[in-house]
Amino acid sequence: MRVAVAGGGPGGLFFATLIRRADPSIEVTVFERNRADDTFGFGVVFSDRTLDGIHEADPVLREALTEHGKHWDAIEIRLKGERIRCGGNGMAAIVRRTLLALMQARARDAGAELRFSAEVTLDELAGYDLVVAADGTGSKIREQLEQDLGAQVETATAKFIWFGTDYLFDGLTFVHERGPDGVFAVHGYPISDEVSTFIVETDEASWRRAGLDEFDLTQPPGFSDMVSKAYLEKLFADQIDGKQLLVNNSRWGNFRTRRTRRWHTMNSTPPVAFLGDAVHTAHFSVGSGTKMAMEDAVALSRAIAESPADLGTALAAYENAAQPSVRRIQNSARPSLAWWEHFGRYHDEFEPWQFAYHFLSRSISDSRLARRDPAFVAASHQGWIDQYGTEPLETPFTAEGWRTPGRLVTVSFAPAFVAGSLPLLDYPQGTWGALVTAPETEAELPDTFARLSELADLGNSAPVLVAVHGGTALTRMLVCEQARMHHKLPALLVDPDTDQDRAMTTVLSGRADLVGVPT
Repeated sequence: MRVAVAGGGPGGLFFATLIRRADPSIEVTVFERNRADDTFGFGVVFSDRTLDGIHEADPVLREALTEHGKHWDAIEIRLKGERIRCGGNGMAAIVRRTLLALMQARARDAGAELRFSAEVTLDELAGYDLVVAADGTGSKIREQLEQDLGAQVETATAKFIWFGTDYLFDGLTFVHERGPDGVFAVHGYPISDEVSTFIVETDEASWRRAGLDEFDLTQPPGFSDMVSKAYLEKLFADQIDGKQLLVNNSRWGNFRTRRTRRWHTMNSTPPVAFLGDAVHTAHFSVGSGTKMAMEDAVALSRAIAESPADLGTALAAYENAAQPSVRRIQNSARPSLAWWEHFGRYHDEFEPWQFAYHFLSRSISDSRLARRDPAFVAASHQGWIDQYGTEPLETPFTAEGWRTPGRLVTVSFAPAFVAGSLPLLDYPQGTWGALVTAPETEAELPDTFARLSELADLGNSAPVLVAVHGGTALTRMLVCEQARMHHKLPALLVDPDTDQDRAMTTVLSGRADLVGVPT
């Protein structure tokens, strides 16, 4: 069998190594459009908890991180002059160029042929038995076969740009600043003894007010946005001790989440299997694209080695093995990405302790956070107790003369009453509660937000609270936050699947004032 790998990133190189080791009779050629020592970006980061499958397949990554990487346990959040840390988040990072050099050597040692400065199309690979498309988000091969794959792409509203810096962070650090033009945030982490990765995110309004929308995106890869570099160096000067930002194809973009139903096709000549960013992406605040691509390589090489004479069976088995994990990561990444689309609101709404808790609980619950760092969670609970005098779910809620003894209540929809006999109506009268249905998709949120504006405009007749039900867990949460943070209307999140842990997380994080369990 002759296999062509389009793309010499970690996913393509790892596959080439693994399949050659599994079956040395398979000829493997890797085609990479860039030169051997070219790379865009600075470093890659991995969570300790996610690498078992990769290490079992080949220790190259573990050895690279041990010998050349930086490791840490705590996440640090900087906000309004405070620095809050949460441990139990073991991670490691390495310079991308270093990792690529080690993986290139590994692939050569396994017998793969590597060709650089060689961008190929599917037509040019017609003589191979299989093409593995590992050519990234801009995959030319995927573009040729898009209709066979069932691809869906969602573009985030937040803007991001990727730099390095000669300032060394202690570990994964999130820095938030409100400057003269708006809010900007940094994801920073060390990748060597000299350099840290420095990713900046902001909303489009802040980006435009700062005049950062003038860079010519039609320039070829390699040119960096030096105006943004200078602006951000000044904005974050105190946070990085006046150090400089380093550029490498640094330009603003909007993160694109790609979901693809099928990761292979037998309808082309030769057949094609896709891996990594070519068919799936997850926001960098949750998922490592490099890690997911390498896990794809493990699953694909194993499936081919088990059924070398039947590619159709092998590629179907590859999808069955690899897709569930990616789907889970993408599902958990969406709430995290939504957080970054709204972080300016949270910056202004919360004290540092609650901001940090809100951020770290965007994808996990209070009890899971406590297992990682009991002291961090205890401090968050104490922050609430210092303000209200009791634990979150035991704190009474009072509004317009209506009162509940705690924050977890029972909601009845027949007729629409909440605990304490507060009527919930679609069109409230007087000071009754408003029942608002969250939409099934985020695209429908503007209509629901318009409904909240109508309720807020009722003045003295505005509802005591807004009870949000239906929709999805994410849309319910976004509607609650819009109500309580933008319109200052107390919000009750009706969650049919809630328990004490989820209710605690919702209230302590400030996502809703109350949590309701429907009867």
